[in-house]
Amino acid sequence: MRRCLSVLGVLALALAITGPALAADQVKIGFITKFPVDFYFTLENAAKKYAAAHPDIELITGQGQSATDVEGQIALIESMISKGVQGIAITPVDPSVASALDKAVDAGIKVVLIDNDIPKWTRKTAVVATDNYKGGTLAGQWLRTKLKDGDKIGILEGVPGVPALDDRVKGMMDGLGDRKVQVVGKVATNCTRELGVSGAEDILTANPGIAGIYAACGPPALGAIQSIENAKIAPDAILLVGFDALPEEVKEIIAGREDGSVAQFPAKMGELGVETVLNAVRGEKVDANVDTGTAMVTQENAKDFQ
Repeated sequence: MRRCLSVLGVLALALAITGPALAADQVKIGFITKFPVDFYFTLENAAKKYAAAHPDIELITGQGQSATDVEGQIALIESMISKGVQGIAITPVDPSVASALDKAVDAGIKVVLIDNDIPKWTRKTAVVATDNYKGGTLAGQWLRTKLKDGDKIGILEGVPGVPALDDRVKGMMDGLGDRKVQVVGKVATNCTRELGVSGAEDILTANPGIAGIYAACGPPALGAIQSIENAKIAPDAILLVGFDALPEEVKEIIAGREDGSVAQFPAKMGELGVETVLNAVRGEKVDANVDTGTAMVTQENAKDFQ
């Protein structure tokens, strides 16, 4: 009897040691976003909120300086590796950061891409993102109802070569369907307001009477508003459609200075991004692609997105 009690005592002691330790084990996750704009702050804050509600997560965050800050993102990835993270959730600047992510995977780190994919990079665990092509299609379908055959439009691209941003333009053009419009200007903006101002100014100057401008990111759309005002063009004389539905864009839509924008759901991306990488680190099955959704925001529903 004493021997049985002794064995039971050892088992109880083992459970006492391993049980709480397993429950308390933290998963260290690196969370890297592109650059300091509202969209990525919202995404990051949602990730921090999720981590705060889950004590088993230690979240380390980092952010690049601009939409083209490849070197900054690579430095952040390498820093996360050196800090011993078990998973990285990242909004990659462009495909050239894949070599740094390879080092992370080689170190046993799970990598989840957020916001945009690196299509030819096969070592990712999952992609948590907007279906950017589908969002662009929404914009094109809406524009189709407002434009007529023969109309001229300009396009403010994001960063050419970044798949997610290119998909927004391709989706918009496909969404136009059989509407025969002429693209008279296409300008890269790096998703910045400043290049949106200058790009829209160039398009407007070269093409008097242009019917519309489509911006593949929110900040350039806001920049285009300034150029339209500077050109003394009435807001109702030109269509302006953006992508992101940033808080300031929503205000401009309500005010009538922007006609529409494709909404993403960055808070959902941030939360699901951390959750996905956490589950992957723990060996749980995760979906290879998680679509966080899009919606077309116009004056009719803009107040729902405030």
